[in-house]
Amino acid sequence: MTLTQHYQQLDQWIDTHFDEQVQFLQALVQVPTDTPPGNNAPHAELTTQLLQSFGYEAEQFPVPADEVKAYGLTSITNLIVRRPFGPGGKTIALNAHGDVVPPGEGWTHPPYAGEIHNGTMFGRATAVSKSDFSTFTFALRALEAIQSQNRLALHGNVELHFTYDEEFGGEKGPGWLLSHGHTHPDLMIAAGFSYQVVTAHNGCLQMEITVHGKMAHAAIPNTGVDALQGAVYILNHLYAQNKTYQQVHSKVEGIKHPYLNVGRIEGGTNTNVVPGTVTFKLDRRIIPEEDPTQVESNIREVIAQAIIEFNQGRALEAQIRIDIKRLLMANALQPLAGNGPLVQAIQKHGQAIFGERIPSVGTPLYTDVRLYAERGIPGVIYGAGPRTVLESHAKRADERLNLEDLRRATKVIARTLLDLLTPAHESTSGQPSGADHPTYSLGSGSA
Repeated sequence: MTLTQHYQQLDQWIDTHFDEQVQFLQALVQVPTDTPPGNNAPHAELTTQLLQSFGYEAEQFPVPADEVKAYGLTSITNLIVRRPFGPGGKTIALNAHGDVVPPGEGWTHPPYAGEIHNGTMFGRATAVSKSDFSTFTFALRALEAIQSQNRLALHGNVELHFTYDEEFGGEKGPGWLLSHGHTHPDLMIAAGFSYQVVTAHNGCLQMEITVHGKMAHAAIPNTGVDALQGAVYILNHLYAQNKTYQQVHSKVEGIKHPYLNVGRIEGGTNTNVVPGTVTFKLDRRIIPEEDPTQVESNIREVIAQAIIEFNQGRALEAQIRIDIKRLLMANALQPLAGNGPLVQAIQKHGQAIFGERIPSVGTPLYTDVRLYAERGIPGVIYGAGPRTVLESHAKRADERLNLEDLRRATKVIARTLLDLLTPAHESTSGQPSGADHPTYSLGSGSA
């Protein structure tokens, strides 16, 4: 039987079991994992039980409670499923995260029902990224079924990494598993979208700035120091940087320029009180060409200059002061030499299944893939979802997933795993050849 016929068998198995796959995803969506507060151990327990019904043992790795609390969350249990396919070969990890941002307002469908209308499932994490718990699990199941049916001589291992802190940076998810030596795969694929394979992404600096003034009664404001006025002055200086950032362009297709956003502001005690303390949190996206250390240094310099200007001419007791806390420094993802087999296989099968070329690009997001790359593990981003984050409504109301994208992405992943675990594929060092392996351009974002 030819490799092409095995691809067809994988496709047929996925079609036959697709209703079961959809029900699996619905069950995952129906258990909330809002982060914050990040009480995600219960979802990991549910996932463990569901995987057990498929014959999979999910190893549970609970992060110690004191670490989780210091991190700002409630509970984290990460999962690994290990499936050996034969001696030698590579270990391929498939990573998706179960934590999500809270639903917010504006939903026309219940955020945790997993309702299906006209072939589309609605709900938080249907696209990012409980969908790929489903994609990766059923691709693995299909591969095992076809191997058993045909007694295929495959070599290598597949691991499912289901983690729960991507929204907080991944350090207690994949970062924790890797740093504690629980896994070290050779290649990895992380949750993504179906119409492109992503090989590079932005970095991200997140900081918390607390502005201290002095509370006072609003009837006698001159007896206080308005922390909000100081914060506004600093914010204006920070937002002015975006004009400069727009002049800096990345060479990676899919990534444009750096930018800064302030996503949360809180402070004050009452309407009739001059606010004594105001805190805001900023998010600075870092393009792959930038030096993260220099980026942070520049932000601190802008803030320092704004404070000098604001305090100029004021008596010492009328001046503001600040505290700055770094919350996250996520490095940008640069393509690693060695990700070629992943890119080539996904592009090949994506074109075959979707009927169009699957480009290799960068993304302005930051993801957990960087944590693997920092340890020398080549990885890409690919999974179930539409063409863009915008279309998915990720982090917005009415997040959704076209179920045909789920079906087709599962087939692409299953076929890709078959290629990577097939000895003939290994012997070519990942370079496609022959009728079953046409060559595609990897684009500007590829190794």
